[in-house]
Amino acid sequence: MDKLYIIHLDEHTQLACHKDQTLLENLEAHKVEVHFHCREGFCGACRTKLIEGQVEYITDPLAYIDDDEILPCCCKAKSDLKIKLS
Repeated sequence: MDKLYIIHLDEHTQLACHKDQTLLENLEAHKVEVHFHCREGFCGACRTKLIEGQVEYITDPLAYIDDDEILPCCCKAKSDLKIKLS
């Protein structure tokens, strides 16, 4: 069975996240609007603040991101996450 993680968007919104999909794919599956232009980590439009949790990149991000930011287009959850969308 596929492992699920929980994505916390705010104190009231929690979404189930499949570990075999990117964070962007999971957000889209839940109809969460995320701005993006690629799925390979080079544009940076989907830049998101990571408040808690761990992700792993399936492609190294080529866009500049701060230490507390992630690119949902090219990472997968490794734990429950708390994020703040731009």
